[in-house]
Amino acid sequence: MSVLVVVECDNGEVKKSSLEVASYGSQVAQLLGTTATAIAVGVATEANLAQLGEQGISNVLYDAEPRLKDFVNGAYTKLIAAAAEKEQAQVIVLANSNIGAAVGSRLSIRLKASLATNVVELPKVDGGKFTVRRGAYSGKALADVVLTGDRKIIAVKKNSIEALHNAGQTATVEQFSAQLSDADFADAPKQVVMQEQAGGVLLPEADKVVSGGRGMKGPEHWSLIEDLAKALHAATACSKPVSDADWRPHHEHVGQTGITVSPNLYIACGISGAIQHLAGVNSSKVIVVINKDPEAPFFKAADYGIVGDVFDVLPKLTQAVKELG
Repeated sequence: MSVLVVVECDNGEVKKSSLEVASYGSQVAQLLGTTATAIAVGVATEANLAQLGEQGISNVLYDAEPRLKDFVNGAYTKLIAAAAEKEQAQVIVLANSNIGAAVGSRLSIRLKASLATNVVELPKVDGGKFTVRRGAYSGKALADVVLTGDRKIIAVKKNSIEALHNAGQTATVEQFSAQLSDADFADAPKQVVMQEQAGGVLLPEADKVVSGGRGMKGPEHWSLIEDLAKALHAATACSKPVSDADWRPHHEHVGQTGITVSPNLYIACGISGAIQHLAGVNSSKVIVVINKDPEAPFFKAADYGIVGDVFDVLPKLTQAVKELG
């Protein structure tokens, strides 16, 4: 079985989640006794793509079609499917991202492949049985799923796999054309609006997130969240009531009906911890809760808790981070 890895790129660089996916794909290839090839989507430099060799990728396919700069479902699906056919890939690995979710389902139909999303571990191959473990019920349970199709698509959950760094290893970058036509871009958005959080870090890709709730008492106090986020090089986020009240834009809303995040560090400031919010953050490696109510439900899910007023704690915490800086 050959392995194809879908690598998402933005502003010329490979996304961190795709470095994890590349590492996952190369380990799957090693498990199957083959090599891993990547297909890059978005815009990236040849030098950055070559560095995927550090994650165990041997070859990178890159289509320089300029309209692929922004996500277009139909075009991305055809591009990846063409790469899978070229490489005769039996296993396709991608990130469990917005792009991965949209493309994965289309690919599974187009390639008649089994699809597993939210995968958290390397597969187990035993006597021809291909089993993956995935998160279920908003991360409250794990399910072992047997993929029975001749082709298999695996969407890997962010931060579930450590990215490899084999210094000095480089991948070959190969120009590739999927022969895309105007019809493939028929579902392209008329306008692309780039939404960037304070501090210049995109929320879905962030390693660290500072999030605020109604305990911030109004948008005029959000500079406290932004100052800590800037000191930590983190993204900013908020709870649903905050976005509903128009204190913050909806693209910062984290939770079951918003964005799901899996950062290494999630700091919740003045958020009570409703189950809908927890569903969007419970995959975080470390959760820190700051709340003046010692009975706030969020403390039960926290790794570390500070019982105190956010207006007292946040300035001191920000100053401490800067001093350690």
